[in-house]
Amino acid sequence: MSALTNDQIEDLITQCLEARNFSYSPYSRFRVGAALRTVDGKIYQGCNVENASYGGAICAERTAFVKAVSEGHRRFVAIGLSCDYNQYITPCGICRQFMNEFGKNLEVFFVNDDRTYKRAILADLLPLSFGPDILPPK
Repeated sequence: MSALTNDQIEDLITQCLEARNFSYSPYSRFRVGAALRTVDGKIYQGCNVENASYGGAICAERTAFVKAVSEGHRRFVAIGLSCDYNQYITPCGICRQFMNEFGKNLEVFFVNDDRTYKRAILADLLPLSFGPDILPPK
């Protein structure tokens, strides 16, 4: 059961599908779009941005998070992900770890072109994770 309403899920789907259009992926031609919803309802879009060095690339999920965090947001409810292929894509390992920094209970929606989706909780995608809760108090 999602914490989001059906309208909020539909908005997240629309936003992540749209975000693919901004992808800079001349090497892989694998466009990915993300839409990240903050606790106060603001949505930040992100896309993958590739680099000729390959290692300098950034995934759509991290792009959305960096945009949101750079504007002062630290608490998030859900993220939607889409690509050009009609398959449910999941975040890569580094994105899972990056998202874990901001909460294990993040809802993750894997979205197809036809707007169908699967849903998971980040903690299930990254079990036994390392995060801020592991570090000693300041």
